[in-house]
Amino acid sequence: MSAVLATPVIALGMVPALQFPDWQWLSAMLAAPVAVWGAWPIHRAALTNLRHGTGTMDTLVSLGVTAAFGWSLYSLFLGNAGVPGIRHEFSFTPKPFDHDGIYLEVAAGVTLFILAGRYFESRSRRRAGSALRALLDLGAKTVNVLRNGREHRVPVARLRVGDVFVTRPGEKIATDGVVLEGDSAVDLSTVTGESVPAEVSAGDEVTGATIALSGRLVVRATRVGADTRLARIAALVERAQSGKAAAQRLADRVAAVFVPIVLVLALGTLVAWLALGQGGDAAVTAAVAVLIIACPCALGLATPTALLVGTGRAAQLGVVVKGPEVLESTRRVDTIVLDKTGTVTAGRPSLLAVHTGEGVSVDDVLWLVGGVEEASEHPIAGCLAAAATQRFGELPPVRDFRAVAGSGVQGLVEGFAVAAGKLDLLTGYRMPMSLLRAKNQAEQEGCTAVVAGWDGIVHAVLVVADTVKPTSAKAIEQLRGLGLRPVLLTGDNEAVARSIAREVGIRDVVAGVSPEGKVRVVEDLQARGGVVAMVGDGVNDAAALATADLGLSIGTGTDAAIEAGDLTLVRGDLLAAVDAIRLSRRTLKTIKANLFWAFAYNLAALPLAALGLLNPMIAGAAMALSSLLVVSNSLRLASFRGTSA
Repeated sequence: MSAVLATPVIALGMVPALQFPDWQWLSAMLAAPVAVWGAWPIHRAALTNLRHGTGTMDTLVSLGVTAAFGWSLYSLFLGNAGVPGIRHEFSFTPKPFDHDGIYLEVAAGVTLFILAGRYFESRSRRRAGSALRALLDLGAKTVNVLRNGREHRVPVARLRVGDVFVTRPGEKIATDGVVLEGDSAVDLSTVTGESVPAEVSAGDEVTGATIALSGRLVVRATRVGADTRLARIAALVERAQSGKAAAQRLADRVAAVFVPIVLVLALGTLVAWLALGQGGDAAVTAAVAVLIIACPCALGLATPTALLVGTGRAAQLGVVVKGPEVLESTRRVDTIVLDKTGTVTAGRPSLLAVHTGEGVSVDDVLWLVGGVEEASEHPIAGCLAAAATQRFGELPPVRDFRAVAGSGVQGLVEGFAVAAGKLDLLTGYRMPMSLLRAKNQAEQEGCTAVVAGWDGIVHAVLVVADTVKPTSAKAIEQLRGLGLRPVLLTGDNEAVARSIAREVGIRDVVAGVSPEGKVRVVEDLQARGGVVAMVGDGVNDAAALATADLGLSIGTGTDAAIEAGDLTLVRGDLLAAVDAIRLSRRTLKTIKANLFWAFAYNLAALPLAALGLLNPMIAGAAMALSSLLVVSNSLRLASFRGTSA
């Protein structure tokens, strides 16, 4: 609405050729809603600042808009500006004794620019509470409760401690509980960060929002509602976000010093002109000119335009910046904590190696093992079948297939009775020492060893593990180049974490930590004086992301992690973290340059206005030029080149 009303006011005030008889009254009618209603949030903030004895950019803008609009009304009703046929001609010096100067375009234009700047900024600002909603949305919405031997579908909110419920393959476990019946592989990665699914059976505990992958489970609820592990993580996020004060805006910090200077200068101008005997009209005109010129039009665009261009370029590079407070943190960060699963690594199991016995080829093993594993729903089986399919295109059919819960699979493939899984599945099979050593070595390095055999002999050990993303090592080297110390933080076991750390060149490793533990690690680093950035992708990372001074969430991860972070790496690539920090620092540098030029204009013009040497309307035109300078400087961010570009 302000844009619609202010545009003709600015055009009429700045282009004399458009000024028809009584144009000034139309401008007043159009400018009034903008200067009063459109600028009301600014005026309200200025009044709040006044009550607290402080000054911010809102104070400067409110003073300038009020002075320009108030003086224009005075000139229209009590001066000569309301006379029909008067034109708004340019002159470099004011005419103190002729009340024909109206500055409605200044009042309307500055309000419009400030509101537009805030609109652009709000597009990239984080929304309070969205991380909590994303976390709670992860849980199941309904559940099959067992009552009198029959299943009843009810909302999860009606679940009570002690209720028994059923979870089928592919479903989310409704709440924390203990398994009463059934066996299943459970994907814990979103909550614990463990990359390999856990096998659960009767007597094992399960966590709400994790996913049963293979078998049907009957579970007794032990914690519901706010007591569940997911709810506790949400509470950690809420505490972290509420305690994480946003950095005070640079513009406000400068304005806090600038406002008193302007007020003293305006008052001093009024007193000085009166003392020199120039009369009340000249004194008021000069004082108003000081207030109008002090109004920081370019200041309102300094942060938003740089953010708009910087965030647009960041999006092209796979980075989403959520707010201006983020930029302050990137400048000071000295430690970067990296989650392992899904951040440094791909987050899914892959076949790393195949060790074979004498007289057996890798092709033989993959052909037979791939055939039997293709019939299984287990993620590791899927990984082995996928590797075999990639090699051969089509796999042989399996007959008499049987899955042994928690141990592996068996079946007939091309006449061979193939068994693949844990060693206890192949009890009685003869195992060569070379393969036993290969199995033990793989497990010492934190990998999963799948033992495969037929005809009563173990013929192969297939090594499966989460794999490092191709760009992780390069990204970590470049993060060091930015002055950051990398730390690997994971819920996975120590052996796996150390192996991954060695591969990518990280010396500091913290393994086997819970989501609450990740928060404590970040807080400990901060307590030692570090400014900490955190990169993560899972629910188990959400609280740590919110606690860190700068949270970088992997865009291929969970919504909870994405919402808790300050920056989102859309590509899921750690090189995007390098681009994010470099571009954020460059954007912050541009904002500081914009603020310098905006205030430099004001500081240069204020003495001229105080001496009565500058017409406020010329100042208005100069303000437009300073805004153009700020926008042009911001546009330079569009040429930023990313590391991975």
